[in-house]
Amino acid sequence: MLASTVPPTTLRTTTVNAAPLLTSVVAALAEVRLEAILIGNAAAAIHGAPVTTLDLDFMFRAAPVNLAKLKRFAGRLGAMILRPYYPASALYRVVNDDRGLQVDFMPAIHGVKSFNSLRCRAEAIQLGSHRLWVASLADIIASKRAAGRPRDKAVLAVLETTLREKGKPR
Repeated sequence: MLASTVPPTTLRTTTVNAAPLLTSVVAALAEVRLEAILIGNAAAAIHGAPVTTLDLDFMFRAAPVNLAKLKRFAGRLGAMILRPYYPASALYRVVNDDRGLQVDFMPAIHGVKSFNSLRCRAEAIQLGSHRLWVASLADIIASKRAAGRPRDKAVLAVLETTLREKGKPR
């Protein structure tokens, strides 16, 4: 057996913390007074699910006044609003590539009847000096199940396990 001439590498442990980016998004939402509810994997992670994502997803009301607020929101983050093509989608994507920022705003999501129904089950958390509304884990699961996309199906078991664990007495 030959000995390796390559020195062992030093493994470095690092953590990824999305809190600074999320805090800036929540602050900008508060500044422009745009009511939105965090959904998707970012919301699931806040609930304790061991999932990750590269973007932040929000449900909002796409009323004309809120679209104007969305423009001001993008401006506060030095971002632009894109309307990527998705079949039958009213998605608004706010992007700042220099900051690694992608925030999607949707007026409708699979498995959720309305913004109001999502809002009445959402939880408010304090992030910095601002409040963030986070969809319930049950609603996140219902939405992913109804969407039925492979990437949503891939996390369902993890989210359902997290929901069961949250329901157990400590």
